[in-house]
Amino acid sequence: MDKISIVGLALGIAAILVGQVLEGGHIASLIQPTAFLIVIGGTLGAVMLQSPLPIFMTGVRISRWVFLPPDTDPGKLIEQVARWSHVARKEGLLALEAQIPQVPDPFMRKGLQHLVDGVEPERLREVLEVEIGAYEEQMKQAAKIWEAAGGYSPTIGILGAVMGLIHVMENLSDPSKLGAGIAVAFVATIYGVGAANLIFLPVAKKLLANIARLVTLREMFVDGLVGIANGDNPRIIESRLQGYFA
Repeated sequence: MDKISIVGLALGIAAILVGQVLEGGHIASLIQPTAFLIVIGGTLGAVMLQSPLPIFMTGVRISRWVFLPPDTDPGKLIEQVARWSHVARKEGLLALEAQIPQVPDPFMRKGLQHLVDGVEPERLREVLEVEIGAYEEQMKQAAKIWEAAGGYSPTIGILGAVMGLIHVMENLSDPSKLGAGIAVAFVATIYGVGAANLIFLPVAKKLLANIARLVTLREMFVDGLVGIANGDNPRIIESRLQGYFA
């Protein structure tokens, strides 16, 4: 559980609500279902329009990483690669074949299989780096749907405000309703700007940070496999991998 994400979101929302009260306003005046529908629904529609379905679904799926980040502990990976290195040094590369079913990650399973199959070190690096590049690009595109939402929502919030003002102008014959009507109209702008800067853009940045860390782990893994294929000393391999997160 990423506690700082929870605290940050709660702090941001609380600051706005407390500020509203300190200014003499009422929290209830910020609750407008129609404005919420316009901003969130319009933003969702715009993001869906710009994104292929697989990218959109991946972006929604990985949003949980904001609060439940993926396991990116380099220590576990370094320990695992070092253990494989010792096995390969003592018993040969074919002895690692028994380790393949125990590896849960498909990318790592594939890499270990190539190593056991005797693929040349540079060819091994080339093949796996191509897959890393494709993975990184796909995941970045998925994370950027949240960045796109952060770009669309303020504009759609303004659209909601204008729609509200149109409704106010239609009721100019009753001046007693003008103040409240204008206030309600601008709630849509608050939703649009607030959602962009408190939710959508921070979520995008947090996801991109997690993706960068996952990519670094894969690069570490490839470096370790190439070291094993080259017959490097296990201690040298371990020391080199530790440098990725020094």
